[in-house]
Amino acid sequence: MTALGYTLSSEEHSPNDLLEYAARAEAVGFDFLSISDHYHPWTSEQGESPFVWSTLGGVAAVTESVDVGVGVSAPIMRMHPAIYAQAAATAATMFEDREFYFGVGTGENLNEHVLGDHWPEHEVRVEMLREAIEVIDKLWTGEQVSHRGDHYTVENARLFTLPDDRPPICVSAYGERAAKAAAEVGDGFWSVGPQEVIESWEEHGGDGPRLCQLQACVADTEAEAVSTAYEQWPNSALTGELSAILPTPAHFEQAVEMVSEEDIAEGSIITSPDPEDHIDSIQEALDTGYDHVYVHQIGDDQEALFELYEEAVLPSF
Repeated sequence: MTALGYTLSSEEHSPNDLLEYAARAEAVGFDFLSISDHYHPWTSEQGESPFVWSTLGGVAAVTESVDVGVGVSAPIMRMHPAIYAQAAATAATMFEDREFYFGVGTGENLNEHVLGDHWPEHEVRVEMLREAIEVIDKLWTGEQVSHRGDHYTVENARLFTLPDDRPPICVSAYGERAAKAAAEVGDGFWSVGPQEVIESWEEHGGDGPRLCQLQACVADTEAEAVSTAYEQWPNSALTGELSAILPTPAHFEQAVEMVSEEDIAEGSIITSPDPEDHIDSIQEALDTGYDHVYVHQIGDDQEALFELYEEAVLPSF
């Protein structure tokens, strides 16, 4: 099955605006929605960061049939995995017979250090994620759970509100070791951009939904789109591990001083107003092995993407 989705960008929009966009995306014909889980935006210019689990309740109320996912949460530090288990179970219950995808990953220091915890190296975060998923799985059985592991303790906990069907846990990964771990502990795969690491995930036995986000900025001209993307989402051009280790929006603002409009124009953001370029990018992701491809429209003008996709892009699939 091929499913095309729309990003509810928590870093750029207020919760009430996100509800408006969720309803509009469903009306346009998108198959699913993905919403980001951040404590901070990447930069102050983006300007928002509502609590995802509250917003999801609103999304359930203003939509009727569209599937929904959280892409992605890091159930390792900012909130205990036992609380994530309850939050995701409640959200899935509110969507009733719709598919709810629980995306998880090892997170970013930007969001996870806010309680003063030490930010561990990636190998340790992978261990924490493995154990967090183990805790969530135990609690989703509906049985009383006590757990004493290397990273988490749970005592006499039981979830009474559970969905009829267990949500798939889709694990994010960007390297060979992470892909192997994702295949071992998850029920699906989650990525930004058509990362070919999905092949490693499949080779290690990965199975389930494969979700991939594409970034776009639709405007009247490509130059206007590049300018908007440069102003609102320059962090997309940062390379290496900076996105995982920088602690505050101010640090990201310092880092993106190295980014130019040319970097944005030559990068992975789709800035063309030509629907064929969007169609080709989606098809490339599908050809790479993803079956759920969703698009993040950067900037305030969400209607520009809705109109383009309703008229020309979605009908092509």
